[in-house]
Amino acid sequence: MKTFDYVKAQSPEAAVAATGPEAQFIAGGTNLLDLMKLQIATPAKLIDISRLPLADVAQTAGGGLLIGALVTNSDLAANAQVRAAYPLLARALLAGASPQLRNKASVGGNLLQRTRCAYFYDTVMACNKRAPGTGCAAQGGHNRNSAVLGTSEACIAAHPSDMAVALLALDAVIVTLNPDGDRRRIALADFHCLPGATPATETVLRPGELITHVELPPAPAGMQMYRKVRDRASYAFALISVAGAIAVEGGVITSARLAFGGVGTKPWRDAAVEAALIGKAPTTAAFEAAADVLLSTARGHGHNDFKIPLMRRTLIATLRDLTGGK
Repeated sequence: MKTFDYVKAQSPEAAVAATGPEAQFIAGGTNLLDLMKLQIATPAKLIDISRLPLADVAQTAGGGLLIGALVTNSDLAANAQVRAAYPLLARALLAGASPQLRNKASVGGNLLQRTRCAYFYDTVMACNKRAPGTGCAAQGGHNRNSAVLGTSEACIAAHPSDMAVALLALDAVIVTLNPDGDRRRIALADFHCLPGATPATETVLRPGELITHVELPPAPAGMQMYRKVRDRASYAFALISVAGAIAVEGGVITSARLAFGGVGTKPWRDAAVEAALIGKAPTTAAFEAAADVLLSTARGHGHNDFKIPLMRRTLIATLRDLTGGK
């Protein structure tokens, strides 16, 4: 680990004012500290935001929730309002990491965690996300955990977050504070970037911009579910995950929200998949048609080819459970 300056911020405004070249915010540090030990992240300055007053969950005037960026994953999963109105979020949080990590990991940090691609963590291997222009060793290497949607010739790394997938299905909005004092609202659907030719650019955050809150609209109609398929029962990243909220009235699907993890280079949502379900009876044929839409652009890279049929089966099973369909 390289040496760095350390600043303990006393307010959100002071935190963004302290930023500069090669400065990074730190809260729980469950990902950043690992990256610093491996010298993948080498900030010249760490700005400690862990004591800022951003650890509350409050109801909004519109009936949604305003979640502070420093709320821990454990506290958010245990929150009574979250469990009652947004159970898919609680389940996604509990499916992620270990209890010890959930006790430290923050909402804001979870949204910003880096990929777990083995080549990103191996500093002797080519990785455009870690070292732009060096290539992507995963393309011809062991890529079992890599993405099949949203990939490019420069990067096939999968996004690791469970929480972000659930928040995406819930139409979450990110609230930020800029060094100039302005606040910005960013739909989570627009927050993470596709890799394209510049995979090192992972979000639309500007230099020195701080996530302060995540805002949720009122709870969606219908049943909610988060299903995660992984190699072992705990402390494992998703091979496939589905976050869904589906409403059925009069024998047809009237609303659908679906987001996917483990398969995309960012938390994945495709409006065409949801549109394919609206107005349809909850039947296997309708579910298969939605899966066809989702996977129409999916591309395996060898070791991860299995993710495509696994995603199909998982989506169909999840839709059956959410709708009582056959």
